[in-house]
Amino acid sequence: MVKIGKSSVESTALGLGTNAVGGNNLFPNLKDETGIKIVKTALDSGITLLDTAFAYGMGHSEELIGKAIQGYDRSKFVIATKAAQDTSGSEVTINNSPEFLKQAVNDALKRLQTDYIDIFYIHFPDDNTPKNEAVAALNEMKKEGKIKAIGVSNFSLDQIKEANKDGLVDVVEDQYSLLHRDAEKDLFPYLRENNISFVPFFPLASGLLTGKYSKEVTFPEDDIRHGNPDFEGSRFEKIVDTVNSLKPLADKHGVTMAELILAWYMKNPDITVVIPGAKKPEQVQSNAKALNTTISDDDYQEIDNKFKNL
Repeated sequence: MVKIGKSSVESTALGLGTNAVGGNNLFPNLKDETGIKIVKTALDSGITLLDTAFAYGMGHSEELIGKAIQGYDRSKFVIATKAAQDTSGSEVTINNSPEFLKQAVNDALKRLQTDYIDIFYIHFPDDNTPKNEAVAALNEMKKEGKIKAIGVSNFSLDQIKEANKDGLVDVVEDQYSLLHRDAEKDLFPYLRENNISFVPFFPLASGLLTGKYSKEVTFPEDDIRHGNPDFEGSRFEKIVDTVNSLKPLADKHGVTMAELILAWYMKNPDITVVIPGAKKPEQVQSNAKALNTTISDDDYQEIDNKFKNL
């Protein structure tokens, strides 16, 4: 088990990202019953952290998780959710005001059918609210027992520092993967110094790091991978070759490529919890096997080096 920042929250090092659970605005053809089954499969497979957000289906992901967790011992798993999207006007805006965040916590509690949220993130920064004031509002909710840990997501390092002015930030969720390693330079040293946990999103890079792609594949215009530089031209080909070069190492451990890569994240000292998503219960079961996959220091270094110069 790993500890989240300075909070009392503990979790397995592997969680479940749930943007494909109820995230009908993000993915086509999602079925509610499949989403509920995905969540239950995670909990039944020993995964204890469920990561969601209001933005996933504008509350629908939270609602499905609220249904899925009924009958489970609430003390045995961790719910993380996020908010910043204000839908009260004619257009969706980003809002970090203390009043909005407090209401967002209360609304999320209802949708999740629970009386506390383990980790609550400010999902995106707005342009106006001093970040330490936004965090102070969440700290009030923490004192009331409605949340247990305070997080920020998609914040720049300067915004994280402002948010943490009073030492109240427990966890940061941001993009990081073997393909996108900017966080190693400046962010990770700051988080280490301040006992702030880190949760990377897109750890499997939309499936790129699972070994499922050939260099010949193309993506239709309505696919979120279309136009993504990682999935185009010589960079895409180089990534596919690099991933394929790890096949002997995956075979040596008797694991899938996804399990091998997830094991790398869980061994990385700068990562607290890794949260791959899933569109099928079978993917959750497969990912959960990574909890029992241990790689050596040499294996870790080999994977690290292969992706260093991509």
